[in-house]
Amino acid sequence: MFYLIGLGLGDAKDITVKGLEVVRKCDKVLLEGYTSILTVGKEILEEFYGRPLIIADRELCESAIDDILLEAKDKEIALLVVGDPLGATTHTDMLLRAKQFGVQTQIIHNASIMNAVSCCGLQLYNFGETVSIPYWTETWKPDSFFEKIVGNFSRNLHTLCLLDIKVKEPTEESLTKKVRQYMDPKFMSVKEAAIQLIQIIEKNPDSGINKTSKAVGLSRVGAADQRIVAMSLDAMQNLDLGPPLHSLVIPAPNLHPLELDYLLQFEPVD
Repeated sequence: MFYLIGLGLGDAKDITVKGLEVVRKCDKVLLEGYTSILTVGKEILEEFYGRPLIIADRELCESAIDDILLEAKDKEIALLVVGDPLGATTHTDMLLRAKQFGVQTQIIHNASIMNAVSCCGLQLYNFGETVSIPYWTETWKPDSFFEKIVGNFSRNLHTLCLLDIKVKEPTEESLTKKVRQYMDPKFMSVKEAAIQLIQIIEKNPDSGINKTSKAVGLSRVGAADQRIVAMSLDAMQNLDLGPPLHSLVIPAPNLHPLELDYLLQFEPVD
């Protein structure tokens, strides 16, 4: 059997009882380490689960997963995923490949930012399409995601923006070489996301969204040191919301009275 097990958002104890039972009985357990991160490291997870974990990086998950799946024909193998297992398309692809190989699969779900974002008081029913905001480079500044934010905004829907994560990303220079060199890990902050969004807004003055539009920044959702701040996009350019992971929400222009009341507690006191 090949298991996909969600770990939730906080620490080692956020795994479900069912998930923990499976982890403890498996022949091999891999920890996926590039679509998201927990607030605790591999060693703490190993201590809590009572067993060793193998880090599964992007290369393993996208290029060498077939070997793992074939091994699961005769063994019990689990892949641990931060949040919910099906929050990233990579894991859906794994399930399809497992089916091609005739490997049995089981999914054990958990909380993810897709539903835990409601901790800021914005109702899940009122969210539109989720977008990802990538890091810009000197030569690559994509902004197609902004159309989706504007589309949601025009239909009075909130937008959850997932912010870029760079873990074991090869440097551009090493892509043409035999030996891969990797960038230091980095995690986009709400401050960095706001700076990029403001630049896009300035190029799209008729979008309906401007520098004074409200934004909600969230950090380390599900952890004890979770933080939420509601302020203008302009002000968010100067906000330090602490360690990763961060998420950003662009709320709908017309909020429900309950949403307005709940958000008030997260606005900075002048």
